[in-house]
Amino acid sequence: MELEKLKELIVDVLNVDPNEIKDDTKFIDDLGADSLDVYQIIMGIEDEFGIKLPEDKIEKITTVGEAVELIKEVND
Repeated sequence: MELEKLKELIVDVLNVDPNEIKDDTKFIDDLGADSLDVYQIIMGIEDEFGIKLPEDKIEKITTVGEAVELIKEVND
C-alpha cells in the first residue's frame, strides 16, 4: 500500500512512467530527481501519510524501497 501511494507521488512530481518505479529505483540516478524534487516527494509523503519523517533519516534515503521502509517505520 505504501509503495502504491509513493509511486503516485513520484509520478506527480517527476512525470515518470509508474512502471519504471521499483524498490531498488534510485530517485536521483534512475528517475532524474534533483534535491527540490526529492524535497517535494518527502513533503508529499508527510502530507499523504500524516507523518513527520526524521531529518537525519531523510538524508539517507536514496531508493524508493528505503523510502517505503522509513514510512512503515514511522507509521508503526
